[in-house]
Amino acid sequence: MSLVDLYTTVTNQIIAALEAGTPPWHCPWHGTGVDPRPCNATTGRMYRGINVLLLNLRAMSQGYTSARWLTFAQALSVGARVRKGEHGSQIVFFKMHEYEKGSSADADGTPDRRVVPLLRAFTVFNVQQVDGLPEHLVPAPLEPGSWEPLEAADHILAQSGALFRHGGSKAFYAPDADLIQMPPQSAFDTAGDYYATALHELTHWTGHASRCNRPLGRRHGIDAYAFEELVAEMGAAFLTDYCGITGRLQHASYIASWLEALRNDKRLIFTASSQAQKAADFLLPQPVPVEAHAMAVAV
Repeated sequence: MSLVDLYTTVTNQIIAALEAGTPPWHCPWHGTGVDPRPCNATTGRMYRGINVLLLNLRAMSQGYTSARWLTFAQALSVGARVRKGEHGSQIVFFKMHEYEKGSSADADGTPDRRVVPLLRAFTVFNVQQVDGLPEHLVPAPLEPGSWEPLEAADHILAQSGALFRHGGSKAFYAPDADLIQMPPQSAFDTAGDYYATALHELTHWTGHASRCNRPLGRRHGIDAYAFEELVAEMGAAFLTDYCGITGRLQHASYIASWLEALRNDKRLIFTASSQAQKAADFLLPQPVPVEAHAMAVAV
């Protein structure tokens, strides 16, 4: 599959999900009793960026209740086997590849180097498509009380160092004052709604020049604010998944502009998910190391 075809295939999946009213950055595994974040079953490493969206989509469409995935070769390596007739799920690996261009060199004798993007597709299978997995690779339900989502969210908010003020009826990040305004907690129906909203605004907060340096600026085919809201929606979803909180779409009014932009720019969702992952990494207590690029994943 060519690079252009891969961008198109992934973007079309995201468009279809949005049109169906199911934003793919919201995790489908909540309430199953297992860690909801997509990860590799054999290495335990978390999938990131665009791959979180792709695996969420696949899980929702197939009804999988596990967030663990592995390649065909990894299944064989542990004595297991993908069941006959099962179809895999496509994920991507992205990094910048540096190479020397021919025999040319700069004036000082330094070899002429070029850096090009390398995007590859991989196929993974959910553990529910695999027979014979060793017991230690089969996800076990979490013990009651072992996962405390509100405490985890409180920790992220506190450790960020962001200035929160409570009052009024609106939630927003004010860049000029560099503060987050939130309604009082009593204004929310549930604690989960409060934390989901706070984490959304906290993702906006990461865009400051002293943090992730994500300045507003018009991008091809999409308003700057609409793009920033797309990043914040996904970044907040990555954070609520980490905390075990059921997220919700904060700004549905942007869906139409997102759809139009995605149809016109097949690389937009890759850029937005990469920025969202960087924001989540900045806020998480123990960020997953970035190996080559924010979208890089272990397969």
